[in-house]
Amino acid sequence: MANIGRLSGKDSVLLLCDMQEKFRPNIFQFTNIVSNAARVLKASRVLGIPAVLTEQYPKGLGPTVPELGAEGLPAHAKTSFTMMVGEVKKQLESLGNPKQAILCGIEAHACIACTTYDLLETGIEVHIVADAVSSRSQTDRLFALSRLKQSGAFLTTTEAVLLQLVQDAKHPNFKEIQALLAHPSPDTGLLSFFSAL
Repeated sequence: MANIGRLSGKDSVLLLCDMQEKFRPNIFQFTNIVSNAARVLKASRVLGIPAVLTEQYPKGLGPTVPELGAEGLPAHAKTSFTMMVGEVKKQLESLGNPKQAILCGIEAHACIACTTYDLLETGIEVHIVADAVSSRSQTDRLFALSRLKQSGAFLTTTEAVLLQLVQDAKHPNFKEIQALLAHPSPDTGLLSFFSAL
């Protein structure tokens, strides 16, 4: 059967990449990207989906921004552009090697891209939350998303992820997820990209 990219809460992990203080002034739509990633993180906690957090060279780029709501998650420091450093690999092994990764963060053409390639090469299905991913340049962001789609990643949105993870209004946690959907996700500049396809 063709792999259609149906998300499952049972065998997935949320990866939160490098949403740090020093990036704030330079990343396109930073506030909205972090806000959307924070909703995905809240949903993952409601649904019992584990989350993994990295920080790129925190000594120079600062800590994860507080509005992500990642308190209690250990931050794996890295200098490489992939999230798949030794500590993260060990954490994924301890989680039973999830088959699906939901990916949020920055930058799309650097750390998100390298992480996606590494995950795909190991057979993990990647769902990139396009409205929770960005770069300094909108050009880099949009071409990265296009390139990652060509490589086999699934592009999705914050709201789509939340609804796919519950699948049914009868889901025991639906009301909590529905509360996270009370306000539509802000436009993060993706519409012009898709209208050009």
